Amino acid sequence: MDGDNHTTVTEFLLLGLSEESEQEDVVFGLFLGMYMVTISGNLLIILAISCDSHLHTPMYFFLANLSSVDICFSSVTVPKALVNHMVGSKSISYTECMAQMYLMFTFSNMDSFLLSVMAYDRYVAICHPLHYILMMRFRLCVLLVAISWVITHLHALLHTLLMVRLTFCSHNAVPHFYCDPYLVLKLSCSDTFINDVTAFSEGGVLFMTPFVCIVVSYAYICSKVLKMPSVQGIRKAMSTCGSHLTVVCLFYGAILGIYMHPSSSYSLQDAVASVIFTVVTPMANPFIYSLRNRDIKGALRKIILRS
Repeated sequence: MDGDNHTTVTEFLLLGLSEESEQEDVVFGLFLGMYMVTISGNLLIILAISCDSHLHTPMYFFLANLSSVDICFSSVTVPKALVNHMVGSKSISYTECMAQMYLMFTFSNMDSFLLSVMAYDRYVAICHPLHYILMMRFRLCVLLVAISWVITHLHALLHTLLMVRLTFCSHNAVPHFYCDPYLVLKLSCSDTFINDVTAFSEGGVLFMTPFVCIVVSYAYICSKVLKMPSVQGIRKAMSTCGSHLTVVCLFYGAILGIYMHPSSSYSLQDAVASVIFTVVTPMANPFIYSLRNRDIKGALRKIILRS
């Protein structure tokens, strides 16, 4: 880009998912409804686990953390989009945009790490049931979550610092309802080669590591289940994994192909997948776990009866 007429960008414009006012009103209503369901659903999961002593186990400890992360993840993007629609604005400051990307990196990857830790928990419960209490000590559970937070924050810091070093000139319109890092990259008038390479290398490793852990854990689980003599044993083993597998498929199905390609090839299909990833998945998780889990349903029933 030529050096003349460069103006430092102090804000970005979030164009949203539609330019027509009627469609924007529909999107606003859908986002508001889904956000309220996300917050209330995940809070109910956390409340149920906190109030029922029978749910004070490693599996539900990780589930409570997952619900907390989903609340934060959804709150990073949706409230800003709702406020902008209500006040008739599309702007987001440069600082807010960078902060939004940092939190997006953190919470999205934390979701991934928690899902991998939960897969390991199911592996221990099914393949080593007699050693489960010893292997999944509370101190180890806390340590696994703490390490996940450290890794995801370092990852977010790295990519945010790489973004901050870029120069943004006259173009500041982001065709999305939040500051998607790969769309923001396209607006930069600096060389984004380092950002792209880092996203493929370090970002790819961080994406694949939890995914591989999940695949390996379920490979061992399937091997163990196939060796069980009774059908009832197989059903009991798989029932403990059904909810987690559903969430894993929804989560990775939404993000696969969105963030693992160069920033120059971003399509409308990616935007739709991003909506599923950022809005639908956090909303769906409480329903998946409550509808397919007898313990959660029992705990929620107790809370309702008490109230």
